[in-house]
Amino acid sequence: MNTRMNPALNRASAPSNDSVPRRIVQKLDAIPYSLIALIARAATFSVFFRSGALKLSDWNSTLMLFRNEYHVPLLPPDIAAYLAAGLELGASTLVLVGLLARVSVAALLGMTAVIEIFVYPIAWPDHIQWLAFMFILLARGPGKISIDALLFRD
Repeated sequence: MNTRMNPALNRASAPSNDSVPRRIVQKLDAIPYSLIALIARAATFSVFFRSGALKLSDWNSTLMLFRNEYHVPLLPPDIAAYLAAGLELGASTLVLVGLLARVSVAALLGMTAVIEIFVYPIAWPDHIQWLAFMFILLARGPGKISIDALLFRD
């Protein structure tokens, strides 16, 4: 078959400048949301579980930090320490397995806001990254690879 006689065949066989970028974008668009959510859940777990585990590893130092450096409003330092460690360990684990994920993410975002406003305002570069992967979960949920998806199917 002569491609000179059929311009459509000629265009299809000739590489266009935007075909490679377009194919890359199509491949990226084909990534299932559940995979993206799973990565965001693992990132959330990693940040907060490690922080909670560190608090538990030296509880006396944790209490001293909450008494002397972390000035959380309205809460006595010891109660704030217990709440922070419990929330970091418990909510991050719930997010990882995708159980009550949106509620758990909302709680962790609330804690992050308290940290940003009252404890470490200079740490906003870290906090904005946490916001980025947690906001995805808050807005869209934990995805199909989660306990929430099993329990709350439509």
